[in-house]
Amino acid sequence: MERKIPNKLFFKIGEVCEITDTQPYVLRYWESEFPALAPAKNTSGQRIYRRRDIETVLRIKQLLYEEGFTIAGAKKRLEAEMAGRVETPSAASPSGEGAVTPQSLAGQQTPTPDPRTPDLPSADDPSSDLTNAATRAALKEVREGLRDILTLLDRDDRSRS
Repeated sequence: MERKIPNKLFFKIGEVCEITDTQPYVLRYWESEFPALAPAKNTSGQRIYRRRDIETVLRIKQLLYEEGFTIAGAKKRLEAEMAGRVETPSAASPSGEGAVTPQSLAGQQTPTPDPRTPDLPSADDPSSDLTNAATRAALKEVREGLRDILTLLDRDDRSRS
C-alpha cells in the first residue's frame, strides 16, 4: 500500500485523487465524516491538501477497503491512532512483527505513547533533557505546520495585492 507522494507543500483535490486512486466526491464525503481530514481552502475556495492529509486519506482508504471497517469503526480507529492509543500499521515492521492484534492489545496495560506528542519533561526537573529525539521530532512537526500556515498567509497576501 506504499504510495509515492510527491515532495510538494500543497496538492489540489485532483492530484490527491490521482495519488490515492479515489474520486473527488469520496474525498469530500470523508472530510465530512472524519475530523482528522480537514484540508485548508485557498481564497477561491479550492481545497489545499498537505502531505499529512494525503497520508490520512490513504489510511482511511486502507481501513475501509482493505481492513473492512465501517465508517463509524474507521472513525474510531483513526481517532485512537491519532491519539496514540493504537499502533498504526506503518509503525509495525513490514514482516508483521509488532502488528496490532487483539491478542497483543489484551496484554497491554498502558497505551504506547505517540512520538508526535511526547511527554515534555518538567522545567523543575534538573535532569530533564529537552534535546531528546521525541521532542525534536515534535518540534520539527510544529515547525513544518507553521511553515504551511506562513505559506498560506503569504499566498493570501499576494492575491489581495
